[in-house]
Amino acid sequence: MAEIIQRDGTWAFDGTTVRITPGLHRSVPLFRQTYGEIAVPLEAVAGIVYEPERRRGRLRMRLREGADPLLQATGGRLPDAADPYRLTVDIDRSGVAEYLAEEIRHALLLDQIPGEPTKAYLLPGPPVPVSVRSSDGIVSFDGIQVRIDWADTSDRVKRATGPRVMNVRDVVQVEWLPNSGYEDGFLRFVTRETVFSKLPAEKDPYALDLWGNVSRDLLTALVATAVTARLPHPSARPPADDEHADEYADGQADRHRRGHGDGHRREDADRRRRLTASVPPPADHHDVLLRRLRELGELHRAGVLTDEEFARTKAVVLRGF
Repeated sequence: MAEIIQRDGTWAFDGTTVRITPGLHRSVPLFRQTYGEIAVPLEAVAGIVYEPERRRGRLRMRLREGADPLLQATGGRLPDAADPYRLTVDIDRSGVAEYLAEEIRHALLLDQIPGEPTKAYLLPGPPVPVSVRSSDGIVSFDGIQVRIDWADTSDRVKRATGPRVMNVRDVVQVEWLPNSGYEDGFLRFVTRETVFSKLPAEKDPYALDLWGNVSRDLLTALVATAVTARLPHPSARPPADDEHADEYADGQADRHRRGHGDGHRREDADRRRRLTASVPPPADHHDVLLRRLRELGELHRAGVLTDEEFARTKAVVLRGF
């Protein structure tokens, strides 16, 4: 067995599995400590490299595309320190790090592990049930349903609609962007009914607006990953040729640029392929639109929405359809 133990964590390779255990030191991010130990099967590994630096080095593992629901859900947006496939190595242990990397590379060659994308997830993601308290509310997932309970600081429209409960089979995609401390993030559940909606995260009852504690909000990636692991694998989704998916993707990117600055341009390039996998047929759009307008009208009549808020939200919903 090849193994390296550092303050940042422990990596051990037994020939078939790389076992990654986060360190317990206070410098280890809360996200990695909460996510816990990860067992990476060799067939999920695309490569590994040790990067020596002046005082410390880094081990970096690269997984095959489509192998890990965590990477699928976060889209490469995890901060480096929170990335479980990165290990900080003290300079006096660089020899051990090089040996571990060489052992894994050698096993990849012997087992002839292919480098192309996988057809199924090879890692399970976090166990369920999982629940996270964020700046906008509490989001939980039990393996079947997603539930959002709004915080007192959530937008009044969200609070007025009450807890949001979604069956995982109605979720088309999970979108996640971290709260960087400089720009807000979000966790959005795109459903069959909301796939064309363009509401901003702070108004969207299917989204958590992440604006508070950065390390706490980062934990929402646990729920994003757990739900993603139970959605159809990207390889099973048909190619997109729906023109509305282009409009949706472009609209989302424009909204992020207007509302949160250029830093939110990091939308996934393949969004247009993924979002149309479970889009309802056009005949359903009219029913969805009427239902959304009725809900807004009820909130307006009840005095929850002012005339201005009702007109603005109604216009956004109409544009989304």
